[in-house]
Amino acid sequence: MKIFEPYKIKNLELKNKVVMAPMCQYSATDGYPNDWHHVHYTTRAVGGVGFIVIEMTNVEPDGRITDNCLGLWEDGQIEAFKGIVDSVHAHGAKVSIQIAHAGRKATDAETPVSASDIRYSDKYKTPRALSTKEVYEMIEKFGQSARRAIEAGVDSIEIHGAHGYLIHQFSSKRTNNRTDEFGEDLSLFGRKVIERVKEEIPEGMPLAIRMSAKEYATDGYDLSHGVYLAEQFKNAGVDFIHVSAGGEGQPDKARLGTVEPGYMVPFAKEIREKVDIPVIAVGILDDVKDAEAALESADLVALGRVLLRDPYWVANHDDKHRFVTKQYERGY
Repeated sequence: MKIFEPYKIKNLELKNKVVMAPMCQYSATDGYPNDWHHVHYTTRAVGGVGFIVIEMTNVEPDGRITDNCLGLWEDGQIEAFKGIVDSVHAHGAKVSIQIAHAGRKATDAETPVSASDIRYSDKYKTPRALSTKEVYEMIEKFGQSARRAIEAGVDSIEIHGAHGYLIHQFSSKRTNNRTDEFGEDLSLFGRKVIERVKEEIPEGMPLAIRMSAKEYATDGYDLSHGVYLAEQFKNAGVDFIHVSAGGEGQPDKARLGTVEPGYMVPFAKEIREKVDIPVIAVGILDDVKDAEAALESADLVALGRVLLRDPYWVANHDDKHRFVTKQYERGY
């Protein structure tokens, strides 16, 4: 099966095409990962996943979804991440980290910030719009978090531009009514973050962005805008795109359609073809046949919740047992 074959992009060489999607564990203290995170990520490396993306890791304390989310806003946090990265490497996987800011979805921030003062819902706090000066300061925070991730030893970086978080908030007319340069061009904030992060990463390291190709809420943007954003992000310097959708508000059932295995894969295909860039596909690809089929439209396949249920998904589905660790061979 193609899904269990190697893949290379720039200097990143993966033993298979299975990606562990970033999934928040809500288990950190002051942004620092701990034993839970170490065991969680190491176990998926032992289970045979080729490429592990560490969960949403935030560029400032008030950028966290909750106070129990990860962060890379100070140098003291580097060593804790390095231990996880080293352990994942020791068990044969490559590792990325998703750097992010929750923006208006930062539930524990006293006053969340966003592109504009539009709240997510009546269950969320009303955010404060960042000044233009603060936007540029935020871009620098992304750059500094990228520097720390590099020092921790990651093989790649993923910028979080999806699911209604800060970069997505700037990218959508639903959440951006600014009158400055960051309102005139909805892709500008994302592009500036990409350009700043590119300054930190070494030559040959691929940079990814996760983006929502389509919004599901009423009056949300369509795939055509997602393709536009992808083009702009590619021109700014990303090497591959992790294609998801939604997250910006209550979904409209007509816009969402049927949620079934592979329902987001067509978005990845469209961006791959229109933008001419490698993509990661997502969308309930729990069955190995669905994951394999997704590779007709994408270059890599990301698995999420199924890897919470079965850390050994790769080892259990590869009939050649290429990814079974020596200590577990007799189990197969």
